[in-house]
Amino acid sequence: MTVPHPDEVEARHPAASVPRRPVRHSPWQGQAPVVAVVALGGGVGAAARYGASLLWPAPPGGFPWSTFWVNVVGCFVIGLFMVVITDIWAAHRLVRPFFGTGVLGGFTTFSTYAVDIQRLVEDGHPRTALAYLAATLLAALTAVWLAATAARLALAGRRR
Repeated sequence: MTVPHPDEVEARHPAASVPRRPVRHSPWQGQAPVVAVVALGGGVGAAARYGASLLWPAPPGGFPWSTFWVNVVGCFVIGLFMVVITDIWAAHRLVRPFFGTGVLGGFTTFSTYAVDIQRLVEDGHPRTALAYLAATLLAALTAVWLAATAARLALAGRRR
């Protein structure tokens, strides 16, 4: 068997001789909807957090209860949400970025937590700052664990 001459291949298959350009994909291709829903959810969550701080402002030098409870409630909801979308509900691909990263990420505020601690120390309230530091970490981690455990137990009870 002999190999055909390139002119014969082109005559039989004209598309075979057309050089193909490599397909280039943008790093943003397919990510624009994710970025958009995270931004939208973040705005919703941050607005809710701001509303909570207006309803329950912290007195100067006092324990920042609003930020404390926002973080604890947000962590509890994160614990429930992660179990629901991984074990119970086959959510649309944009639900987790919108609600988990966007809304709950914008709602919880560990940056404000850090600033609150710094202000308490600078204003001469180191014991309050230390209590706030420890209580927030302990309560937030406990909230995630309790929510995830309760959701899994409820799921196990439903399966019986």
